[in-house]
Amino acid sequence: MAQDNSSKVVWFVAGAAIGATIALLYAPTSGEETRRMIREKTGEGRERLAAGSRDIIDRGRELYDKGRRIADDAAEMFERGRKLVQS
Repeated sequence: MAQDNSSKVVWFVAGAAIGATIALLYAPTSGEETRRMIREKTGEGRERLAAGSRDIIDRGRELYDKGRRIADDAAEMFERGRKLVQS
């Protein structure tokens, strides 16, 4: 579920960046100014995408750690049960 939402966010940001670029190309400004604005917007989009990627990676680590703890707890409970049955 979290992966589905994060991919939607990535596609939304990419779409917004493409839309902004197209809007800038049709804006009534000079070529030099348009290229400067495209560079700025591209940099902003890259930073947002990197931040979103870091958030996704952090969330993945959290889920991995949580799963690992659950697996360790289950193994410990299994071992205690096994010892009880053997006693």
